Amino acid sequence: MTVDAHHHVWDLSVRDQDWITGPGLQPLRRNFTVEDLRPEAAAAGVTRTVLVQTVTVPEETPEFLALAAAHDLIAGVVGWTDLTRPDVAGELARLRALPGGTYLKGIRHQVQGEPDPEWLLRPDVSRGLTALADAGLVYDLVVRTHQLPAATGAAESHPDLTFVLDHLGKPPIASGTLEPWATAVRALAALPNTVCKLSGMVTEADPASWTVDDLRPYAETVLDAFGPDRLMFGSDWPVCVLAGTYGEVFDAATQVIAPGDRTAVFETTATRVYGL
Repeated sequence: MTVDAHHHVWDLSVRDQDWITGPGLQPLRRNFTVEDLRPEAAAAGVTRTVLVQTVTVPEETPEFLALAAAHDLIAGVVGWTDLTRPDVAGELARLRALPGGTYLKGIRHQVQGEPDPEWLLRPDVSRGLTALADAGLVYDLVVRTHQLPAATGAAESHPDLTFVLDHLGKPPIASGTLEPWATAVRALAALPNTVCKLSGMVTEADPASWTVDDLRPYAETVLDAFGPDRLMFGSDWPVCVLAGTYGEVFDAATQVIAPGDRTAVFETTATRVYGL
């Protein structure tokens, strides 16, 4: 069974996605539903997915848990809650008691938008990360290169918590440069409680003209650093449609992973890490 470990859905009639601004993101300014995803996933042979938060509002996570309960395609949810709230442990327990609460597998925050590059090292954030570990959940990291050292520090300080790096840490694929990203991502990968998603590459490349060869050095870096048993495929649909179809993204990921490593990257890593 093939797993897509990273995708989104949204309904603009429920709430605005305020990050979708400007002409470059205009193709995303419409509703994207599970039913829109289903035929795309089926064509690629994907049978299970992980639905990931998009906005930092408390209402979204319960909605996603209900979606997971209603759709057999969704096997897990990475939601959002305010890690800095004093009662974060109680809030995590409340979420897990909701309809579909058993599908909650992890939490994510838009760290990439935090002005403090060491946000992940703040004492109030650290308390929240400890609560996640105590709850048996994982933490998805959405960070940029300059925030990777803090992510490494947080992972080192919380050895009982699994940290999942989304989108390879957003390397500068369009520029073709590897450093300082490669050194920073290798430092994170040196910690055994870290995992990486092979996701979000096409939108970090030139959306109009990327090739598989543009992606390959970055994919090879994380494959070498984390190994296939700590690497998992994610489509980043529908954000990926800015640069390619679901099928094109899936095919590109297949091409950069050797046949012997594909079972881990496309199935077993995500199944194990998220407890699908």
